[in-house]
Amino acid sequence: MKGKSHHVCAPLAGTVWKIVTVAGQSVTEGETLLILESMKMEVPVEADRDGTLVEIHVKEGSPVNEGTPVATLTLG
Repeated sequence: MKGKSHHVCAPLAGTVWKIVTVAGQSVTEGETLLILESMKMEVPVEADRDGTLVEIHVKEGSPVNEGTPVATLTLG
């Protein structure tokens, strides 16, 4: 599946607290892309596959719903 786009989605509803990666960055499975704040807890959103981060679709302070695509990776 090399070169295929893949969306990383929010695991729960919350607010984007901090973005810790940038577009163009290579990421590995399990690496934190951003951190959500939900019910006063910090929840990391991790890459679920190895790839290159193409785009972060949210901004710090943005609300997100469970299942919302928050980032796009190119696999490979």
